[in-house]
Amino acid sequence: MTAVETLERWTDSGAVWRVLSRRGGTITVGLFRCDGGEEVDRITSSTPDLIAFIGDRDSSED
Repeated sequence: MTAVETLERWTDSGAVWRVLSRRGGTITVGLFRCDGGEEVDRITSSTPDLIAFIGDRDSSED
């Protein structure tokens, strides 16, 4: 499963993701529970498809 597929599946299930950092072409995204509370996991990647998917958004709520 790609990082983009993971984020899509995460939001399809009602959970939230948030960009934690953008540095030197690498993005770190936190995966949070459905209520937006506790961080469950993180994805760190420099793949162009993930960077393009997220664009200027700061979270799945944008």
